[in-house]
Amino acid sequence: MAIVYQKEQRIFTLQTNHSTYQMKIDDFGFLLHLYYGSRTDGNMDYLLTYYDRGFSGNPYDAGNDRTYSMDVLPQEYPTMGIGDFRNSALVIKNRDESECCDLRYASHYVSKGKYELPGLPAVYAEEQEAETLEIILEDRVSKVQVRLLYGVLEEEDIITRSAEIINKGRSGIVVEKAASACLDFVSGKYDLISFYGRHAMERNIQREKIAHGSHVIGSRRGTSSHQYNPAVIIAGQDTTEDYGNCYGMVFVYSGNFLCEAELDQYHQTRVIMGLQSDLFHYPLEPGEVLAVPETILCYSNKGFGDLSRKYHRCIRKHICRGKYSDSSRPVLVNSWEAAYFDFDGETIYRLAKDAAELEIDMVVMDDGWFGRREDDNSGLGDWQVNEEKLGCTLGELISRINELGVKFGIWIEPEMVSEDSELYREHPDWALQIPGRKSIRGRNQLVLDFSRTDVRNYVYKQICDVLDQGNIEYVKWDMNRSITDVYSSTGSQGRITYDYVLGVYDFLEKLQKRYPHMLIEGCSGGGGRFDAGMMYYTPQIWCSDNTDALDRLRIQYGSSFFYPMSTMGAHVSAVPNHQTGRNINLHTRGIVAMTGAFGYELSLAKLSEEEKEEIREQIRQYKQYEELIRKGDYYRLSNPFQDEYAAWMHVSEDKKKVLLHVVMLENHGNMTVNYVRMQGLLPGEVYEESQSGRSYYGSALMEAGLPMPLELGEYPAYQFVFRVRNID
Repeated sequence: MAIVYQKEQRIFTLQTNHSTYQMKIDDFGFLLHLYYGSRTDGNMDYLLTYYDRGFSGNPYDAGNDRTYSMDVLPQEYPTMGIGDFRNSALVIKNRDESECCDLRYASHYVSKGKYELPGLPAVYAEEQEAETLEIILEDRVSKVQVRLLYGVLEEEDIITRSAEIINKGRSGIVVEKAASACLDFVSGKYDLISFYGRHAMERNIQREKIAHGSHVIGSRRGTSSHQYNPAVIIAGQDTTEDYGNCYGMVFVYSGNFLCEAELDQYHQTRVIMGLQSDLFHYPLEPGEVLAVPETILCYSNKGFGDLSRKYHRCIRKHICRGKYSDSSRPVLVNSWEAAYFDFDGETIYRLAKDAAELEIDMVVMDDGWFGRREDDNSGLGDWQVNEEKLGCTLGELISRINELGVKFGIWIEPEMVSEDSELYREHPDWALQIPGRKSIRGRNQLVLDFSRTDVRNYVYKQICDVLDQGNIEYVKWDMNRSITDVYSSTGSQGRITYDYVLGVYDFLEKLQKRYPHMLIEGCSGGGGRFDAGMMYYTPQIWCSDNTDALDRLRIQYGSSFFYPMSTMGAHVSAVPNHQTGRNINLHTRGIVAMTGAFGYELSLAKLSEEEKEEIREQIRQYKQYEELIRKGDYYRLSNPFQDEYAAWMHVSEDKKKVLLHVVMLENHGNMTVNYVRMQGLLPGEVYEESQSGRSYYGSALMEAGLPMPLELGEYPAYQFVFRVRNID
């Protein structure tokens, strides 16, 4: 069994293949955290220590025992108002304006299968793949209950955590802060690894020592954001890519989040992941429930690479859903960088015709096909096909493109509205705006109040009316600004940011059910909502609006610490690149984009015959290795922020087939040779490299490495394919 409860000791033990998580109900009913780390046997309550600590208060239940203080003890779900002055996972404001919630054990329940969260994305599993532990804690005065939820996927080394706040009392309360997971470490020195950035340069890696005080990252932008990703690693200070202890925390949510890492006065470490407390004051009337989005926990004692591969498998198999959750994706060309707003139906048809000649599977018509939308200043919200611009109906255009043997996809931005639109003129109150104040504009557009069911239903009908006009097999869902002016004409203002995200999920869930064979790709100015919550509905996400191959190496590197390659929309674009002006050869651009969900973002008509032939070869190579890229174990072999080269590899489950990619980042006079050390091979097997025919032992490739050619020019790239050679 993955979950064991020892009744006499009142200890819960959660076991995965390689990790143990343990907690204890103490004599006063507090739920204390004991241990999370490498799999171990026995009880870990000996780690708890009790001393008289100055200025650390003692609960009344402890009587004259000054050695017992919640300010020191490790806890599963710490709350405000019980004498713990560290960061809290839960803050409740009671009817009398007091902020206190004293949670004690009430009951627990163990069941087969994985719990679900109504209206929220979460890890899913078959009944035989997971077990669930529910622990009910209760404040005996206010009658507020917290239902702590633990999901254990033993084979995947995954433990999930969530919490439901239930008002069982007779008076209304306000939830001021709510997290789904807290990790308390009584000893050890740790680093916090987070992923920061900006639009067009997302998920740069940052490693900092967890020092005294509190280090905070998060988002107040209404989305998980370009600026900070809702996923962190807590690592031993000597942990590397392939050595040492590390813990991951991935928040399955696409809105405002908060992560706090704190080293306390006694050198104990606490890390909390949950909802952002700013712009959040969630009222709960008697009988109402607030579900806190899930956090996926994972532990490895083999470094960051092993941790990443565990997350990749979890997200591919237990987050992404539907037809494209773990299957081949079409190679597409998007019209955005090919034409921007300057197109008609013939432009899209010619792009599709060129795509057919190059064996590209799909053409996507991006922004500009609806309403009065000739630039980004008008039209959002008017989701009617501009047939005058296209010169035909949408159905006719799709039919012509399908006759070429090319699939058709379309771009939408359902959450937004332009002030210059029929929708806004008819329903200005549908936009998030604060009465009496001028709106904050972003990209000259406003945000529709998706916390309102009537607004969502109206937009949903418009979108479905479009999607029903032809054989549309792909939708790119975009969201091109942050949320400000957080005010709704209906309901409590403190719940809008949360209810808005649930509204987006509700819309996507209905869209997915109505069009089960359609691929939905998420986007928010590229990677502004690149999170596990969106991956539950959109199995791939446009990784960044920046398509420059050099920058993409770094963006994809940071993304790979948690998210599988199959979730990363990655395209070959034109040069000079539209975001950086950099010129990088077509071969290298193809190598970089081939790591993700592959496609093109350029005008095919402007390509030379030589470039067209090279693209045909890229597509043939990608389709040949696509399953290995999508399903294989992914290894980072260098750090492109520090090293002279970027190198990564994909290894099949049986370790007999390997795809290695290398891009040289620096070139100097009389250049030194770089040796790329591979990983994940069978040491005693002989691997044959397909292009040269040369053979190498797996142990040699991992210990000594493979020398890279010395080649003149900027950013040369190499692709090596290895297969185990059978020796009689």
